[in-house]
Amino acid sequence: MKNPRQGGFKAAYFIYAMMTLDNVGFVANMASMVLYFLNVMRYDFSGSATTTTNYLGTAFLLTLVGGFISDAYMTRLNTGLLFGSIEVLGYVLLIIQSRYPKLQPDACEKSTCIHGTKTLLFYASLGLAALGGGGIRGSIPALGADQFDYENPEERKHIATFFNWFLLSITIGATVGVTFVVYVSTNVGWYIGFAISLSCAFSGLVAVALGKPFYRVRVPGESPLLRVLQVLVVAVKNWRIDVPNKNELYEPKDYESVSHGKPISHSNQFRLLDKAAVLPNGMKAGKWIVCTVTQVEEVKILTRMMPILLSTILMNTCLAQLQTFSVQQGTIMNTRICGFSISPASIPVIPLVFMSLLIPVYEFAFVPILSKITGHPNGITHLQRVGVGLVLSALSMTIAAIIEVKRKYESVHHNYQISLFWLSFHYAIFGIADMFTLVGLMEFFYKEAPTGMRSLSTSFSWLSLSIGYFLSSAFVELIGVVTRKASKSKTGWLDGIDMNKNQLELFYWFLAILSVLNFVNYAFWAKWYKYKKDVPIDEWHKSSFSASVNLTPKNQDVSTNEEHEEKQNGVK
Repeated sequence: MKNPRQGGFKAAYFIYAMMTLDNVGFVANMASMVLYFLNVMRYDFSGSATTTTNYLGTAFLLTLVGGFISDAYMTRLNTGLLFGSIEVLGYVLLIIQSRYPKLQPDACEKSTCIHGTKTLLFYASLGLAALGGGGIRGSIPALGADQFDYENPEERKHIATFFNWFLLSITIGATVGVTFVVYVSTNVGWYIGFAISLSCAFSGLVAVALGKPFYRVRVPGESPLLRVLQVLVVAVKNWRIDVPNKNELYEPKDYESVSHGKPISHSNQFRLLDKAAVLPNGMKAGKWIVCTVTQVEEVKILTRMMPILLSTILMNTCLAQLQTFSVQQGTIMNTRICGFSISPASIPVIPLVFMSLLIPVYEFAFVPILSKITGHPNGITHLQRVGVGLVLSALSMTIAAIIEVKRKYESVHHNYQISLFWLSFHYAIFGIADMFTLVGLMEFFYKEAPTGMRSLSTSFSWLSLSIGYFLSSAFVELIGVVTRKASKSKTGWLDGIDMNKNQLELFYWFLAILSVLNFVNYAFWAKWYKYKKDVPIDEWHKSSFSASVNLTPKNQDVSTNEEHEEKQNGVK
């Protein structure tokens, strides 16, 4: 029996506290690292931008490591504590290098001036901070969602609410980070800013550890990647075998053989993978001989998720511009607002404020009203929510291009610096887009994933961010190469340190057009996606078994629920 003291929102509060504290430093660094690389580590404009996106891309890519470990080897709580400790160590090294000028590079005429042992310390600090921050985000969201029993309809409906408040906790911490911590870093001292980040990260670890008596802790199971590999290997080995009737596919009666006791009904998509669930004649069942229908369906689910994941990458490429080029734009704009001098790295506070206000409005007003209209408990489906975010991100890049045209015109023709506040328009719109997309993706991946893969699957939301940042770096380099060759002056759109002479607005237009095309692509895949259908345990046990080979007939096909799925499915 479940302990009534464990789980629910009383356990989630500790997780909210950790994410609020951890994101004070993490998001402050996301916003200001480009200036640290530019002014302290002596990178040029494009070098500081690509170094920032590579750092953030690595951090979010490493969420997969945290997700994998917490699914297969350690509890999600212990995984979060381990990687949190690694993040703290990374902050210690950042403090040391930013405190002592002898550990920093001297100014030079090259795109990067750092070398020798200074480089080793630099990349070690960034690597540990990225690994720790990524591991936390790969394990903690799933730990929070685990506090609500997915099999209990009353608790299941709270999972969406958990992710909304989870985002709000991130937003509150980020707001403190991009205002107070960024101000301290850029005006008082970088090492003091990193010290504040370290203190908050350590306090977050203490907070999440204090909640241990209240957590429902899932015991790690078989490696999810190994289960996927088994299906692929067996399907290749059986490629000559014809796929039989679905009732003849392998599904043993033993309850424990099913992935964590959650049987999944057979679906007709990707029938080629069904070859892995065929037991060859004369052979005894084994892990690398035959896979269960449920195990095959797990791989099918992950395969169906991939187009959705890939369709959200470009939005995060757009997000990277708000943390690199838009911050650099702010350095040559009028930073005084209402008599106060604002750091350009603090401009992301505007979308964060919007999100802080809109998340409660979304939860308490938007969802109930839409639920009455659509009949969906969350107002709109996960995939529809993601689609709204993709549309808004395209709009954000369009406005960014228009603002850059205005900024450059006023600067070049009238020698006038427009206010930093102009950047708030596309920042605010992107903040709303992020509110829709990030939570929609995390909830989608958590609910659709097989039980034993939920940490890894939830990490896909951050993986999209990672690839988006890396794609931004690739775009910057590629645009530079192509536009230099196409230009008579042999100068690329993003070359040089004078932003009045480059063509940043064309880069924004390029991203806006790609975003529109990407939404069309996403709408297709969201419509195509079929939500998974778990088999009720009682129905599964009532199923008859084939006496000849001890197989479980799969009488319930996902197609019998076609009408139900069509109502839930994607972007209408």
